[in-house]
Amino acid sequence: MLLSEILYYGFLPVRTRCLYRMVLIRAVTSRLRIGFSSHLLKSRKMSTAPEALLEEIGDKGVITLNRPKALNALNYNMIKMIYPVLKEWESTKSLVIIKGAGDKAFCAGGDVRVIADTAQDEDAVGDYFFREEYILNCLIGTYHVPYIALIDGITMGGGVGLSVHGQFRVATEKTLFAMPETGIGLFPDVGGSHFLPRLGGRLGMYLALTGHRLKGRDVLKAGVATHVCDSARIGELEEHLLKLDSPYPEDIQSTLDKFQEESTFSKNEAFSLQPFLPQIQKCFSGGSVEEIISNLEKDGSEWAEKQIKTLSRMSPTSLKVTFEQIERGAHLTLQECLSMEHRIVSRIFKGHDFREGIRAVLIDKDNKPAWKPATLAEVTSDDVINTYFAPLPAEKELIF
Repeated sequence: MLLSEILYYGFLPVRTRCLYRMVLIRAVTSRLRIGFSSHLLKSRKMSTAPEALLEEIGDKGVITLNRPKALNALNYNMIKMIYPVLKEWESTKSLVIIKGAGDKAFCAGGDVRVIADTAQDEDAVGDYFFREEYILNCLIGTYHVPYIALIDGITMGGGVGLSVHGQFRVATEKTLFAMPETGIGLFPDVGGSHFLPRLGGRLGMYLALTGHRLKGRDVLKAGVATHVCDSARIGELEEHLLKLDSPYPEDIQSTLDKFQEESTFSKNEAFSLQPFLPQIQKCFSGGSVEEIISNLEKDGSEWAEKQIKTLSRMSPTSLKVTFEQIERGAHLTLQECLSMEHRIVSRIFKGHDFREGIRAVLIDKDNKPAWKPATLAEVTSDDVINTYFAPLPAEKELIF
């Protein structure tokens, strides 16, 4: 089992507790205010600590993802806590900061295990988790006041959706970014179809298919982060932002620029993927996953062989869906991308490969998923892939 997969999908709550929290959150959503409210839900250990702290500091708002032992993994309860407050703050606050508790992660992903556990149930968690998550992602991407994500630590999957669509994203030397969904039978969602193809060249396609991890200043150089800051000074940066008298975007930009200029880590190091960008551009410009692999085989370098080996471990169906998703997303708005992804996820999370991926990574931990179909050649028809993108019944469509 890969360490990145443990970090991304580990420590997730069981179904019964998730359902219990969902009942409670509906009862208290209207009473949510700041983070330390006694009306917020109990944590997994039944303590009084809420899973998201929602704090008002003058005319500014601070969201803290508060599941440090779970690497701040996003669950349905947290989405339902954050959305209404974030919506309210859009008209009452001058800026919003979002960060993660602890020193390891901003947000290492989503509650995928409970989604897999209930996938075949009549009241499947995935049927509403993804819808609400994408609505939150859209709000962040269209937010009317500055939204600043301090992505200090692991930032994957659902954590990417909480950060990358905001106006400012600040990485540190501890930041570890990845979208590893093809390895568990999913696809890089939460708006991945929008931001990945806009990273430049074919870098986004490469990251989407392989799940390659970016670290530290590489997150900035790839275009995922807008700024960097030393992890030891991230609290100081937050204090400066909260003390701004007139937090216009240019004032925030100036503050972030100052901390970036004073950052010390990896300052003179080149982008780690720089030597491979020509190969990424050439090989991942293929018109299909099969053509990409053929290009890699023709390249024949050690780097290319490594990419072939990586792709061979991924779900063939997920690879083909992801390829099509990234190709289409390059021409769509964020809202259109999220609506498209909702169509895909509504089908794919109920399929064999997602449950099998979770079994292999989380349950049996053998890291040997038995994909069905098992090879790209067996995913024989474009019509099969196109069914994931087909419209849903009108009442189930996600329309913004």
